[in-house]
Amino acid sequence: MNVAPRNSVTDIAVSSADFRGTMRHLTGGVSVITAGRGTDITGMTVTSVTSLSVDPPTLIVSINRDASSFPLIKRHGAFGVNILTADQLEIAERFAGKRGLKGADRFAGSDWSAGVSGAPLLVGSLGALDCEVEEILERHSHAIVIGRVREIHSSTRSAALAYWHGQYVAVDQGEDAARLAEISVPVRGRSVA
Repeated sequence: MNVAPRNSVTDIAVSSADFRGTMRHLTGGVSVITAGRGTDITGMTVTSVTSLSVDPPTLIVSINRDASSFPLIKRHGAFGVNILTADQLEIAERFAGKRGLKGADRFAGSDWSAGVSGAPLLVGSLGALDCEVEEILERHSHAIVIGRVREIHSSTRSAALAYWHGQYVAVDQGEDAARLAEISVPVRGRSVA
């Protein structure tokens, strides 16, 4: 079912700072989006990867249209999604621009392989997905990129890197599941873990 956009009131202004502050309450898994081939490669750290469909395997990522990765994704029609482990904080910061590195220099110091599309995939990540662009929807400052997953590399590791309230946090499946069970919130007479 398609829903037509409704006319909305446009005289109510929400500040970017208020929006950003509120959205920081969302905890997001940290991934590095990679684009390009050969030495013409770049990447960026994101928390905006979302599963769209399992049949066929498809995902969505939101990318700033001013990011250096965006033109390469459009040109090559492909990108990599590299889901980071809790001990890959340095990689997340490098691809977020913390050390001032750009382009191919961001890849130094880590092991990468080329996916079927040629996009760089991080060896040792929780998961690396090579995606073919199905569609790009450009809205405001960002683009929603829909990618069909063409190749997957998975790890048996369980500690993920997440981002919450402007900070990186480690989420360990075993440790944190036990902690959550200890402090579970009662809901209508029962516990939820």
